Amino acid sequence: MTIQQLEYIIAVDKFRHFGQAAESCFVTQPTLSAQVSKLEKELEVILFDRSKMPVIPTEIGAQIITQAKKVVSESKGIFELVSQLKGDISGVIKLGIIPTLAPYLLHRFIKSFLEKYPNVKIQVEEIVTEEIIRKLKNDELDLGIVVTPLNEPGILEKPVFYEKFLAYMSKGHPLLKKEKLVAEDLDTNDMWMLQQGHCFRDQVLNLCNQNKFERMNFHYESGSLEGLRNMVNQYTGFTLLPELATFFLSDEEKTRLRRFEGEEPIREVSIVLTRSFLKKKLVELLFKEISDAIPQEMTSKAHGKVVRFK
Repeated sequence: MTIQQLEYIIAVDKFRHFGQAAESCFVTQPTLSAQVSKLEKELEVILFDRSKMPVIPTEIGAQIITQAKKVVSESKGIFELVSQLKGDISGVIKLGIIPTLAPYLLHRFIKSFLEKYPNVKIQVEEIVTEEIIRKLKNDELDLGIVVTPLNEPGILEKPVFYEKFLAYMSKGHPLLKKEKLVAEDLDTNDMWMLQQGHCFRDQVLNLCNQNKFERMNFHYESGSLEGLRNMVNQYTGFTLLPELATFFLSDEEKTRLRRFEGEEPIREVSIVLTRSFLKKKLVELLFKEISDAIPQEMTSKAHGKVVRFK
């Protein structure tokens, strides 16, 4: 049994196709198939049901693949350990980040981080939280930047900062007469919302004490915060925006923002990773770079109350 054979069966499980798995491993399909068959012969079990399309692991195959992922991950730890002992800051970080953070956060730290650590390569995917967690557990991502708490088994959360919720109104909106708002002011019939799948949507509904969202006459749900802002500007009504997104507003648009009274609603933004993740030094450096790139007051949880989304 070899590490390479374990990597091959992990790839077949991921793609459910021998040809695609071989391509991802940069070998020919006959080579990969022969090595998988050799492993099956050694273990005296069948790992994949080849009569199905796509191919699927057998019951025992699924258990062996789970163990194989642990073995492959631990084997990589030898190289990570040597790298750390040598003081090398290098490697690849596969990073997932949610859409309500990516446009407003990435530019704040990526450039300076890569200038300080030119031997590090960062690959970024902008996807929703559910997909980030799935890919972390399948070793398709190293880290995620998401809103927490998740309380997800096997996932570590490292809170980095906290951003307020602010209401953004159309010109002449009645709520502009108020200096600060309370949750009871938020009429969902007049509010623009993100699509389902975005944790920010669920937080807004929790803040409004609503289980569902229905808008009168014209119902539209956007896939981005910019879409919500445009609807407020061009149509009517209001939306809620996380604090970093408000930094991009014009001076006139900022006059149409309103904060909340008392203990303000906030969301907790964290780096998340699996418990088996080995590049601990890179996590520490990335954490520091993000912390240094945002206003200092946003690093404290004390300035508000975290809104849950589960």
